[in-house]
Amino acid sequence: MKIPAIEWLGRVPYEEALLIQEQLVRSVLATGTEKILLLEHHSVYTIGRTQDESSLVDRNKLSFPIHRINRGGQATYHGPGQLVCYPILNIATRGRDLHRYLRFLEEVNLAVLWEYGIRGCRREGLTGVWVENRKIASIGVGIRRWVSMHGFALNVAKSLPGFSEIIPCGIAGVAITSLSAEMGHDVALCDVVGTTKKVLAHLLKVSADGSF
Repeated sequence: MKIPAIEWLGRVPYEEALLIQEQLVRSVLATGTEKILLLEHHSVYTIGRTQDESSLVDRNKLSFPIHRINRGGQATYHGPGQLVCYPILNIATRGRDLHRYLRFLEEVNLAVLWEYGIRGCRREGLTGVWVENRKIASIGVGIRRWVSMHGFALNVAKSLPGFSEIIPCGIAGVAITSLSAEMGHDVALCDVVGTTKKVLAHLLKVSADGSF
């Protein structure tokens, strides 16, 4: 199976990125052409459309806009210094297994961290990636007619202030970390983009039939 194009978009407003994803979903359904987007956002909160607002510390005192979107999961923060990945993939032709797809997204993050000498881990019963007990990557996906939207966000910069106004992913007391914090020095987002492209291409190539 052909490896999807992986495209770096730079910093994109959240609403614009959502429209791009929706256009690409329609393209996959019409032509089968998949694509993976890498980008960062201006500061924004997102929350799953069906979730309550218990993961917001104070809805009336949020510093940034909030969007309800068609993904699973509680509130999270996106902003500068965070690498966001939106794979627009045909899950029906890649095994039709949402659980395995989520594990694939975790594996991408684990492999990227390993490239920097950081040992990430999963936590039983939770989706995402941690370094010991500190969360470094969040995952939330939406599926439309077996085509994926949304994806993961990997914290790169040391300063990601938006997390202080929410209970990230609804997990009370969770500590948030980043690649730069774990390395002890600033890591350039552009370097992480290159590493993530390499990891994605490798992991998608490993499976001859394209399944996760």
